Amino acid sequence: MKKIIEFLQELRPEFDFTQSENYIEEGMLDSFDIVSLVSMMDKEYGISVKGREIVPENFSSLKQIQALVKKYGVTDEV
Repeated sequence: MKKIIEFLQELRPEFDFTQSENYIEEGMLDSFDIVSLVSMMDKEYGISVKGREIVPENFSSLKQIQALVKKYGVTDEV
């Protein structure tokens, strides 16, 4: 989770992502941020998130993002 939080803070340093229940509803992430986050995860973890999975529901919380990267086989501390 630590690396994902680092990515989120790099994208939007003005927010505390550890205190939010829903990044999308609270206006913390927009579609451009999600695409940027997917790119960061691709570079860091060597995964390619499928287009149909780049939806707000998969990026609404740290738990959801973590579940998404685990789906692609990332098992270390994310």
